[in-house]
This record gives sequence, C-alpha cells and structure tokens, in this order.
Amino acid sequence: MIAPTLVFGWGNPSRGDDALGPLFIDRIAAMRLPGVECLTDFQLQVEHALDLENRRRVLFVDASLDAAPPFTVKLLAAVRDASFTTHAMTPEAVMQVYVELHDEAPPPCTLLAIRGERFELGEEVSSAAASHLDAALAWARTWLAG
Repeated sequence: MIAPTLVFGWGNPSRGDDALGPLFIDRIAAMRLPGVECLTDFQLQVEHALDLENRRRVLFVDASLDAAPPFTVKLLAAVRDASFTTHAMTPEAVMQVYVELHDEAPPPCTLLAIRGERFELGEEVSSAAASHLDAALAWARTWLAG
C-alpha cells in the first residue's frame, strides 16, 4: 500500500547546509507517522516522477540560499524547464514528467525551502541552518496533521 503523503527531501550531507533536506527526512521518518512515506536522495531525477503516483499530496524539502529565513513554503505547478535535461531537476520539472507520463495533473505538491548559509564540501551544518530546520519541522508537524 502506498502512503497518501510523500515527504521527499534531497541534498548532499557532505556539503554543510545542503544536508537540510536529508536531515529533515530523518527527523520526520523517526516520527513514524501513519500515512506518511519519507524519501531522500542527493538530487531530483526524472525517475522520481514515479514516486508521485497514487499520492494525495507531496512535500518537497530542500536547502536554499534564496529562501527567507527560516524557510519559505510554496505551492508548485508542473512546468517544463531546462532542468529536465540535467542531472538535477526542479520539483516542477519532476511534476511535468508525471503529467507527460500519465496525461493528468500530479497530486498537489508543496516546496518547503529551508534557508541554508554554507554549502562547502566537508562543512558541518551551520547553527543558523540547524535553527531553521527546527522551525521547518514545527511547521511540517502542522502540515502533516492537516
């Protein structure tokens, strides 16, 4: 049975605050919430469109230099962009692949972009990013309960 809610975080745990997506997933998975499946990867790829199948909703989670602290939340729409030809896709491009595969809209998708500060190889997660992660987790508890 496929869980109705997918929480999908991505990032590189070896690159400082880029670890925010996987760390978020670790913390949500530890809650063992019914009806919630957690998935993590280093980056989004075309194959991830299949992970949207049979879902009621999806929360994409990533670190971001552009997000206002502590995080931003945005409803997403499927969009064909240049990222579908790269090794790192946007959530919107993954959603567009879903549309092209199924000839229907994907489930509602939301992006939780957690503000990161440092992304250098070998760095630890910054104290500011750790605080932003805590705030994002508090928001997500409400979102997941809704």
